[in-house]
Amino acid sequence: MLNKERIQSLFLSAWYPNRQDAMSGLFVRKHAEAVALFGDVTVLYFHADPQITKFEIVKQHVNEHLREIIVYYPNHVKGTVGRFIKIINYFRANYIGYKEVQKDFGRPDIVHVNVLTRTGLLAYWLKLTRGIPYVITEHWTRYLPMNNSYKGVIRKILTQIVSRSAASIMPVSQQLKSAMIDNKIHHSNYQIINNVVEDYFFVEHQPFKTVRDKKQILLVSCFLERAKNVNGLLNAVKTLSSKRTDFKLTIVGTGVDYQDNLAYYKSLNFDEGLIEFTGELEPKDVAAKFQRCDFSILFSNYETFGVVIAESLASGKPMVSTKVGIATDFIDEQNGILVDIADEKTFTEELSYMLDHYQDYDNDHIQNRAKSLFGYQPVGKSIVTIYQQAIKK
Repeated sequence: MLNKERIQSLFLSAWYPNRQDAMSGLFVRKHAEAVALFGDVTVLYFHADPQITKFEIVKQHVNEHLREIIVYYPNHVKGTVGRFIKIINYFRANYIGYKEVQKDFGRPDIVHVNVLTRTGLLAYWLKLTRGIPYVITEHWTRYLPMNNSYKGVIRKILTQIVSRSAASIMPVSQQLKSAMIDNKIHHSNYQIINNVVEDYFFVEHQPFKTVRDKKQILLVSCFLERAKNVNGLLNAVKTLSSKRTDFKLTIVGTGVDYQDNLAYYKSLNFDEGLIEFTGELEPKDVAAKFQRCDFSILFSNYETFGVVIAESLASGKPMVSTKVGIATDFIDEQNGILVDIADEKTFTEELSYMLDHYQDYDNDHIQNRAKSLFGYQPVGKSIVTIYQQAIKK
């Protein structure tokens, strides 16, 4: 059994790292790690696997206070029958998984739902039958107007039922909260919770000791064009390059539209060496890129959070960003510049301004403020405080 002097929370998530995708839902695991600094956390995750015919349970201890139980369930039948069997198997996985939680760790004090809607059904049932309160953290872009994929009468009804019974709803940005309310997901206790930035981004800023002939700009992207608008960003940089070439833009990442974006870049005929595409890098290598750049940029059409914004600020680097995700919550005259979505002309002008003024920003101030917002300790403490309020009620 876990230490009862610490709050025991059960994390349920629609996305979580698994044997088929180690990157899925990493931000949920980071929240779990942050909470585990102050309480005991068990993560229960259900994953459909087309390669298996029997249920499989995988357990692991991430550390002394964080355990994971992953239930892999069969999903190998196609068509309408296959979809029906998948639903049945999903709920069987719920039953099997929660039995394992009870056997190993007992009754949780609170359930933490991550990403609606189906993950909220088990939490709702546990509240009805066991009196266990639950909270909800939402990350999904589907509520945002630019995405607009929150559809289906049954889904909306279930979402509203599950949401109303939660002790608190914790979206990861003010924009996401507003979008959820616009979609009639009403609640009296919305509280914004930041995502976590890894400690290795908070490396103490060191001024560059050598003179560099090119000012260094960084873009980190997952190359989903409808969301990230990389082509629009390339248009702005092309316009800027016709007026000045005292910079180099490094673009880090990969994704479904990577090859299309790369082809569009080639069609613009940039001067050689002006832009570098690195492809996907390990997280620590991404942090190193932030530490070596002069400032970073983002030209997305929409974000629920915008982790690269937090990573840039954690690295002490100013940013030019569109008004997406947490940008409007945390970027101001002390750490960057905000631009309207899809406004290539203004984005070009602000890029030029930042090239001349990035040294005017206080890197230490930017980083210290980010530590209080996105570090494991402050995020974990904020979540546990909400747990305590829910349990007390």
